[in-house]
Amino acid sequence: MNTQTSPTNPMSRLPVWSASFLIPLLLTCFALSPAARAVDPRRDGSYPNQNAAERENALYNDAMAPYSPLASWSWRRTDSLNTARADHTAMLLQDGKVLVAGGVAPTGPSTSAELYDPATRTWTATGSLHIARASHTATLLQDGMVLIAAGVGINRPLASAELYDPPRGTWTVTGKLNIAREFHTATLLQNGMVLVAAGRDSGLIVSTSAELYDPATHTWTVTGSLNTARYLHTATLLQNGMVLIAGGADQNNRGLARAELYDPASGTWVATSRLNTARNSHTATLLQNGMVLVAGGRDNNFIVSGSAELYNPASGTWTATGSLNTARQGQTATLLQNGMVLIAGGADQSNGALAGAELYDPASGTWAVVGSLNTARDSHTATLLQDGMVLVAGGFDSNSFFLATAELGHHHR
Repeated sequence: MNTQTSPTNPMSRLPVWSASFLIPLLLTCFALSPAARAVDPRRDGSYPNQNAAERENALYNDAMAPYSPLASWSWRRTDSLNTARADHTAMLLQDGKVLVAGGVAPTGPSTSAELYDPATRTWTATGSLHIARASHTATLLQDGMVLIAAGVGINRPLASAELYDPPRGTWTVTGKLNIAREFHTATLLQNGMVLVAAGRDSGLIVSTSAELYDPATHTWTVTGSLNTARYLHTATLLQNGMVLIAGGADQNNRGLARAELYDPASGTWVATSRLNTARNSHTATLLQNGMVLVAGGRDNNFIVSGSAELYNPASGTWTATGSLNTARQGQTATLLQNGMVLIAGGADQSNGALAGAELYDPASGTWAVVGSLNTARDSHTATLLQDGMVLVAGGFDSNSFFLATAELGHHHR
């Protein structure tokens, strides 16, 4: 998950507790299992003492080794979350810990937050959010604080925002957005401000609005509107400081191929080349070479896609690249330290959670199937840790049960 485009991950389906499910069309497009939303009661793979964590370190001592064709990818269970959840956010803090906040739990949108410590591989509760929310965004500010913005509360999108202070472990209410929204994006700009774009408002209308959060004044200011209303899109900060918005869904929940660029200097949007495949609930990853990899998602005919393409900021064009081995929506995408991209989990055409994982090699433009997750999941999070491992947490399993389980992935020879 790109830490500058949140967080929130594109969703493979809209949760039953959202106001979106008042729309009959969404009930058919995002159908859930009759067994949905029961809690996973177990805490698998916990480590009772520091010695256990040290033994685990020995297993992962080559996590940062460069990738080679002889290397493979493995997943191993780690301590489970204290609260089972999905559609939450996960943010790597400056001290190396991971903050998980909000999401939907068996009782509905949650205020709970917890920290994962890679040194002990354990989760501990931290201060709770003031307002329960899911499908929100989380952005790490330049001062190390975390901004949580909007999302959906009890059957309605929210305009509220909160700041997490890692040293104190507490949340403070900050300025409200001008427009309540869900399924939006939030991007940290090079000037330290946060751009929130599009999403769906309190009337469930897909929006073109955008606004800027100023950490110095704790206020939101309206900026230029997008050319195309959208939600379930992606936002990627380019190396030139501009923000690329790609795809998403329209008012009829159909995938979009339109893309546009935000210029922080002028506060305006300009259309750029269209994607080759319309899509929403996809992923977008900034590669080390400055190009953007877009993969998977659901197209304008509601078909889950395995296609992938690359955006070149220099030419403003999209080029098809190798397709995923498994079509998926609502997956996570993580840029690894070796420049490769890890795709994990997601959902298939029937909204069944997937355990499969794949690695994209920018040099060859191809995907390779790697070790599967121990638990199939979608609407989860994936966070690159400072040691090069990837922490996957929560989500829904293949029966749409809430998950508290978490696992660590890494390369080994």
